Amino acid sequence: MSIVTPLKTAAEQALSAQFSAAKAELPGALPVRKLREDAFAGFEAKGLPHRRLESWRYTDLRGLLREAKPLADKASVTPAVTACLAELAFEGVRLVLIDGAFSADLSTLDAVPPGVTIQPLSEALVSTREDLIRILAGPGIAQIDTGLMLNTALMRDGVFIEIAEGTELAQPIAIVSLASGEDERAIFHRSVVVAGKGVKATIVEIGEGVGPHASQVNGAIVFETGDESDVQHLRIVSRAVPETVQVQTLMATVGANAKFESFALVCEAATLRQQYFVEYAGEHSEIGLRGVNLLGGQEHSDVTLVMDHAVPHGVSREMFKNIIGGEATGVFQGKVIVRKYAQKTDGGMKSNTLLLNDGATMFNKPELEIFADDVVCGHGATVAQMDGEQLFYLMARGLPRPQAEALVLQAFAGEAVEFVQDESLRGMVMGRIESWLAKRDGSSLASTV
Repeated sequence: MSIVTPLKTAAEQALSAQFSAAKAELPGALPVRKLREDAFAGFEAKGLPHRRLESWRYTDLRGLLREAKPLADKASVTPAVTACLAELAFEGVRLVLIDGAFSADLSTLDAVPPGVTIQPLSEALVSTREDLIRILAGPGIAQIDTGLMLNTALMRDGVFIEIAEGTELAQPIAIVSLASGEDERAIFHRSVVVAGKGVKATIVEIGEGVGPHASQVNGAIVFETGDESDVQHLRIVSRAVPETVQVQTLMATVGANAKFESFALVCEAATLRQQYFVEYAGEHSEIGLRGVNLLGGQEHSDVTLVMDHAVPHGVSREMFKNIIGGEATGVFQGKVIVRKYAQKTDGGMKSNTLLLNDGATMFNKPELEIFADDVVCGHGATVAQMDGEQLFYLMARGLPRPQAEALVLQAFAGEAVEFVQDESLRGMVMGRIESWLAKRDGSSLASTV
């Protein structure tokens, strides 16, 4: 019997060599080392994700990564990094990753409130806590993803946040991840948030590129939230160098009678794949995944999610708004799984897109896999141009066309933004949307009046 050995691309060969050279000095006790080895073995068996994989059909990572950049192994605090941090004025705890490495000097650890414990992921990886591997691995639905396997194998640092039972945080905790762009680098980082029973907290992720050189970024965040908790998550990905390729993964396991909400704003993010793997671990919980993608030029944004209703009485909502111009491409692939015993599930999923010109593209692929018989689930997707009647109404009242268009687009995106509970964070998100809209060239829009 002959054995077929798949051919490896130059990037895949380089990644194999990088892992072999780096695995001895990557942080981790023996269980973590085994986790890395197993993950990389899974990656080698499958290779980089490509268009023949159904879940990656619109984002061909094998084609995008013609070469593997050198692994980032330290933080490069450049003047551009310092200037960016000064611009990101933030009230609350600020945890800074530079090229994937945690920087205590740039973080505001003195502002950490009682009930919160924070340490670099590199330190947590060498700890002896018994639940570490389970927490790092995340939901079972995530563990077959090859992009995540690569992150598991090569993750070098991040932050590990534990919030004690009953803690209510008055201010958000922000994880600011900057790619210095000093050189072309591959950045692998992972952060963990473990929230105990009854916790109320907001976690903010801000990812930006600040230097002239493109990066290959593979980041992940893991949430494990206890019963009766209320955890809000906000992610902003922006200002990437055009050749940057990013994979950002969110994994969440949510307890009973709990609430978990995540919102993502994407603008000027080059090529980005956001993937969500979310699992219900207890009944009577509510989960919402929402976002706004603002795309122009030749940008590419892929939102792929799996919502796993593994227990009864779960409520889930997904809403993503896309505004696409130039020759940019948007992707939404959403899958809601309702297991056999997950009766009384209530799920709603939708993707709405406005195309600003003929060169813009949107792919929608919503899916429901329902194995229970007492559920209320639905999905919908729309792709359209701006409403000519709305523009006419505004212009008839004296507004110039660019301003009228900006108001229509702002209202379109605002339907999702209103789910950001923190008023100051909601204002920050709307400010960035307004800034992006102000940069648009109104003359490039398709005529709809």
